[in-house]
Parts: sequence; structure tokens; C-alpha cells
Amino acid sequence: MNRILIIDDEVNIGSLLSKFLSRNGFEVETSMSGAQARELLSSGKFNLVLCDFRLKDTDGRELLKEIKANYPETGVIIMTAYSDIRLAVELIKMGAYDYISKPLYPNEILNTITKALATQEALAHNPVTESPAQTKPAVKLNTALPNDFIVGISAASQELIRQVDLVAPTNYSVILYGESGTGKEAVAKSIHLKSQRKDKPFIALDCGSLNKELAISEFFGHEKGSFTGALTTKIGHFELANGGTLFLDEIGNLSYESQMALLRTVQERKVKRIGSTKEIDLDVRIIVATNENLPKAIAEGHFREDLYYRFNEFMIQLPALRERGEDLILFANHFLALANQELGRKVDRFSDEVIQCFKTYRWPGNIRELKNVVRRAALLSQGGEISLKDLPLEISIPVSADAPINGIAHLAQAGTRNDLKNIAHEAEYETIMNVLKEVKYNKSKAAELLKIDRKTLYNKMKVLSIK
Repeated sequence: MNRILIIDDEVNIGSLLSKFLSRNGFEVETSMSGAQARELLSSGKFNLVLCDFRLKDTDGRELLKEIKANYPETGVIIMTAYSDIRLAVELIKMGAYDYISKPLYPNEILNTITKALATQEALAHNPVTESPAQTKPAVKLNTALPNDFIVGISAASQELIRQVDLVAPTNYSVILYGESGTGKEAVAKSIHLKSQRKDKPFIALDCGSLNKELAISEFFGHEKGSFTGALTTKIGHFELANGGTLFLDEIGNLSYESQMALLRTVQERKVKRIGSTKEIDLDVRIIVATNENLPKAIAEGHFREDLYYRFNEFMIQLPALRERGEDLILFANHFLALANQELGRKVDRFSDEVIQCFKTYRWPGNIRELKNVVRRAALLSQGGEISLKDLPLEISIPVSADAPINGIAHLAQAGTRNDLKNIAHEAEYETIMNVLKEVKYNKSKAAELLKIDRKTLYNKMKVLSIK
């Protein structure tokens, strides 16, 4: 069992995080100070440390230095409420695996911990002379949560299941097409779990945020000292997925240079870390996803035709939520149950007016948007029922397509929601949602249109419960 040390001087955060990780199969110790953490580290081995950046007797930077010097096989993730991209880069260069901004979100934490442990295990047991496929990972990365893939009852959902069942037992590469929020990663996980590779890793990588330099390192990894800032060895996603499945999301956003490097690896089935001369044999099934029109991108010279045909051994088109009929309320009730579990609430139903709004709204953000709306409504609800006042204005107060929309005038229709703080939050929520829908949930493009950096956009999305 993997041991995790939590260092945070906020009692509630340490306690909640400890309970959450214990429920997910980890052995957890907590510390409220640097001094206590040093004692715990010296008395027993930990696979991973989650450390708050600001502590009463020290800070995360100093503890990170000590841990990397004295316990090099222990991974470190820094947690902080002070989001600063320069600080994040500095800490990662010092050897931290990752940097997480508060407030903390369970799925994000679990995903980051899983990847960090897999990297530490690979570094400990997979030297350059050894193939990672021969080593048993510390954590089964293919473990899918029950809510990852929802089986609907509509004809469109049943056809989707039929195609998943058909292709899963094969080794075909798969392209998943669908609008943003239709559940492409969940479908990819389902294919993996129904395949012969189900006991091997499932590794997901969002290609939408990768420039060409970062993409090469994320794909193939690098050796310590291979370039300026490479202070530790990094295992690439292809190595982490060896023997299992690699899911590449937003594949259409990769630069042409990154596509060329990817094609070479897919053709030769070998990978070589940056700065290494050792080639590692690969046995990886690749599933890619996009909401872009790849044939059109090929015609316009933005996507390599040869790479497209390497991936397109089987194609699945995911239906939009508005095409899934009776699934809508089934999904809404499912997400409400999950929200109650996550938030400790007891909201057990939707009002008739809310159900009618759900049925008439077009859901441009699909399943992801529905989940966000239900989570947010469950948090706002003041009783056992979600009512219209708990919904975003764009759903509860629809505006005709030909009517001019003025943010403040529109918000004023909210009736009881007329205090300045709520209006400001609603305005920010609507602005971000409208931009995300406009760019089909491409967060890099959304941040550019909003004139903020991507990290700031992610932080605002967390605060506003947008996933």
C-alpha cells in the first residue's frame, strides 16, 4: 500500500484530505508543521508528500529541497492558495512533481497523485536498461470511477455501447469524434476496461495545452540534465502507458512538428527519452479524441494525413446530449447523487420547472455542462429540491435568439438574486461559459479571448464550479 504524508497547518484540509485518500486505498499520515513532518519522514518511508506551500515554521520550497536531498525516491506535490505560474515553474524545476492550487478538487487530486506515484515507481524500478512494460506499476491507473461512463437508455446511447463492445477486444487504434463535453475520455476508459489490457495502465494526456517543446517532453520524457531546467528524470506518457492504453485528447490542436514526432513513434513503436540513446520497445494502444474536423484540417494543411490514417482504424461518433432523449433526466439524477456525496448535501429532486428547463435547453456543453449545472445547483439549493433560482440565468431565464443581450439588464431579471456579489458571480460565470461554448471548450483559445492566462482561467472555473 502506498504511503502518503500530508503537510498542512489547516486542520480541516488535512483531515478531509486524509479521509478521502484513505477511502481510496492509501495509507495516510498528517502533519501540521515542518518540524513534525521531518520527524515522520525520518521514521518511515513515504511514497509521496502533499505539502502546503505556506506553513507556520517553514515553507514548501525549503521542505522540497530537504525531501529531494534526503529522500530522492519520494515524490512531492505542492499545494497552495496562492496561484503564481512563476512559482509553479520554479518548484517543478526544483523537483516537485506538480503544483496544485486551492481549493482542492477530489478528482484532480486523485488523478495527480496517481500519475505522480506511477512516475516514482517507474523511476525506481525502470532504469534505462529496462522496459517499463516488465515492471508492475505501484497503482493501477486503469481504475475507472463508477461515474466515469454513464450507460444511457436512448437509442443513440445503445448504439454507442454496441460500438464500444465491438472494438474494445481488438487492438485497433480509435478516433473518438464528438462535441466538447460528450464524454470522450469516459468512452476511452470504457474501451480500455473492456479490452485485454484492462490490468495495464490507462494514461490520458490533454494535447490542447501543449506547445511543441512541451509536447515532446510529455510524450517521450527526458533525462536529468538533458536541457536547461531538466533537474530530474521525467517519464513520458508513452512509457507510462506501455502495455496499456494511451488516450490523447484534443489531438487536432497539436503543432505540425509535434505530429511529425508522434507519427515516427507510432510507426516504429519505439520511444527514446530526450537526452538518452536507449530506445524502448512500445506496446501501446492509442485512442485519440477531437471535436475538430480532421479531414478538413488535412485539406487546410494543419493535420498530417499519414498520422490521421494511423489513428483511424476505427471511428466512433459520440452523440450530443440533446440527441439522447430520455437519458437527460437519468444523467441529471445521477449527477445529483454524486454531488450530494461530494458536498454532504441531501438534495433529492428537481422541481417540475427545472425539469422542463432542462428539456428545452440545448446543452451546448453537453454532459460536462449538465454535470457542472447540477453540482452548482446542489451547492446553492436551500432545501431538498433544486428550483429555478438555483440554475444559471442562461437556463432559468432563456433569452430569445434575436434579442440583444446586455449583461446587467439580463441579470436584473433574476428577481431575488439582486445583491452585487451574486450579480458579479453570475456575470463572470456567464461570460466564461459563453466564451467556452464559442470556442468549443478549447481552454487555450478561451483564455486568449478572455485576455487572461490559462492558469487564471482554470482557477476561475474551479471557483465557479465549471469543469
